[in-house]
Amino acid sequence: MSTHQEPPRSERGAAAVEFALVAPVLITLVMGIVSFGYVYHVQTVLGNAARDGVRVLALSDGADPASEARMTAISSAAPSVALTAGQISVTPAAGCDAAGAPENATVDITVNDVSLLGGFLAVDLTGSGTMRCNG
Repeated sequence: MSTHQEPPRSERGAAAVEFALVAPVLITLVMGIVSFGYVYHVQTVLGNAARDGVRVLALSDGADPASEARMTAISSAAPSVALTAGQISVTPAAGCDAAGAPENATVDITVNDVSLLGGFLAVDLTGSGTMRCNG
């Protein structure tokens, strides 16, 4: 004896219609979660790169510590984020050993227009690092 009954003819396509209504919402939700994870990752990379750069700036006694700090930040972010020297701000520009240098060294990195949801939205992200000059 079979207990399986076919649904009435009026309800045969109901599951397909329900899926068609719910699928776009679920896909958008999943894309939002992935986009947020990517932006969070980029923000973390920028913060770490700025911290690495400011460490070099604060402790360097080379000829051009600002350039060394920029190159360190670029190489620190390299696998995940492609940075240019123009996106990195270094204070003090002459390094911590220069006459009249401030007490703290700072490196700020700004990346504009990181895309969200496949390019529909964009955000600007900044990573910053500050360290006392000469350790």
